[in-house]
Amino acid sequence: MSLIKSKKRVADHGEVFTPPWLVEKMLDLVKGETERIDARFLEPACGSGNFLVPILQRKLAAVELKFGKSGFEKRHYALLAMMCAYGIELLPDNIAECRANMLEVFADYLGLTETDELYRAASYVLSLNLVHGDAMTMRDTTGDPISVVEWGYIGKGKFQRRDFRLDVLTGMAGLTAEGSLFAGHKAHDIFTATRSYDPMTVRDLAGYASGETEGAV
Repeated sequence: MSLIKSKKRVADHGEVFTPPWLVEKMLDLVKGETERIDARFLEPACGSGNFLVPILQRKLAAVELKFGKSGFEKRHYALLAMMCAYGIELLPDNIAECRANMLEVFADYLGLTETDELYRAASYVLSLNLVHGDAMTMRDTTGDPISVVEWGYIGKGKFQRRDFRLDVLTGMAGLTAEGSLFAGHKAHDIFTATRSYDPMTVRDLAGYASGETEGAV
């Protein structure tokens, strides 16, 4: 595969893709985490998914190993695996490709079509987890602070969602740094969700994708 799309993009954005063999070696350095279904990964310059796609593939392999014999659990834990992958990308064609590539891997694993509720739910999750924005400024293309969605599976087909600001989350390192803006504050004072939602099902998530579901608490 080509490691660049054009010389202009390299000059303008420093865009050079990591070759697959090197991606796998890097992921092997944290092999245990890549194979943990609920381990969270954030790629601040995710491109078309060079890292996120193989991370999802490894997670889905873990889902198959643990829940492959239960169709219900397999579907929900596969969605959780995808929910724990995050990306930020500046270039619009890349973020669109990344979402499409992740969705394709997910749909192929579960044999989904575009009309399936789970497919639409996954598409909605990716629209939130893969952000078109600038990781350096921590703002999206509209200028708003980038939001990170924390997903959790609470069992019986229900998921919990809480939203956080990325720029606030990155202040964790400053909690103990002398002279830091965050020095002297407690973690719970800073890392408070900006928005929380009632537990939701795959049907609810699919409804968000089509605008049928409303409401946050």
